[in-house]
Amino acid sequence: MGLALAAPMCQSVNDYRKARVMATIKQVAERAQVSSATVSRVLNNDQRVSDTYRERVHQAVAELGYRPNRIARSLRRKSSETIGVVVSDIENPHFTRAVRAIEDAAYRQGYRVILCNTDETPEKQRAYLEVLAAEQVVGVILAPADPADTTIAALIDMNIPIVAFDRSVDDERADAVLADNIEAARLATEHLLRSGNRHVGFIAGRLEIQTGSDRLTGYERAVRDRGLRLAVGYGEFRLETAYGATRQLLADHPDLDGLVVANNLMAIGALRAIRDAGRDIPGDVAVVGIDDPPWADLIDPPMTTFGQPIQQMARRAFDLLIDRISNKRTQSRFMIFNFEPHYRRSSGSSDFAAFPASPLRGGEPVSRDTGKNVS
Repeated sequence: MGLALAAPMCQSVNDYRKARVMATIKQVAERAQVSSATVSRVLNNDQRVSDTYRERVHQAVAELGYRPNRIARSLRRKSSETIGVVVSDIENPHFTRAVRAIEDAAYRQGYRVILCNTDETPEKQRAYLEVLAAEQVVGVILAPADPADTTIAALIDMNIPIVAFDRSVDDERADAVLADNIEAARLATEHLLRSGNRHVGFIAGRLEIQTGSDRLTGYERAVRDRGLRLAVGYGEFRLETAYGATRQLLADHPDLDGLVVANNLMAIGALRAIRDAGRDIPGDVAVVGIDDPPWADLIDPPMTTFGQPIQQMARRAFDLLIDRISNKRTQSRFMIFNFEPHYRRSSGSSDFAAFPASPLRGGEPVSRDTGKNVS
């Protein structure tokens, strides 16, 4: 009895599967009254197909329930519909948010993402880029641990476009989406100095990394322009290291009354160190962080930050990569985004209207074209 009941169910499932399998490009072409080649061009988003044919093909695809075989298509092309995303520290919320934005944009356009984490290690970066080349990805978004890595040039030579994200690379054929780190650190420091602080310190990241060196440069520029003393600790972009660097900075500079911290992970360590030293925020030490983590306005006092429009930057990086994959552009693009200040109580002033308006406002990029032809 049970077998008899099961048979019709299996039959219906098989009929359904057959209906799905039977929908082919040839059938779509017949329904749309175009050639199979035209169907293929429409499915590959070839802009040379007229709007009339494109609409007929899409209607036929919908009516027949056609689904392209991505694996077979990749084998025919000898490439995949996959992009690589290589970040330097996936535990950093900055990169976590970027990856989420890239993955969302990729999925909407039919691409899949392979995520690689280098831990700021050049050897891991090189190994992952080699893996991505072997996987025949169509492009890579890279936050470089080693901007001079020769594997970058090797991938570009293989017609695998690369977009540098957060940091530039040495090969000028790669696109780049960056933030103006020097100006952000300069203005963060200026904000504390305008608030009346006279001895402002800085917790720096790794200086061999572009974001680390640029942010230190911005701090030094602001302090030296006023003829004041520098006070720098090195947190290596790590929470615990930043904690120790901040404790040492407070011991070496008892009169320190302001602190700029060069990224969000180090800010946690710095805030903890200030409190463990028995100092009040902002009464004894006013604090500004660079990067705007989700928790910045949840702590007490809420932390003043200068944040990158990270999701907009990530989406722009993806768009640049798709332009290259689609052969819409042969010149590299170098895009610089502004930071946006988020004034909160940790920096010690409630009268923010008294400060000059910051030129770093909210995510509209300043960009320039390098004019480098990569064809």
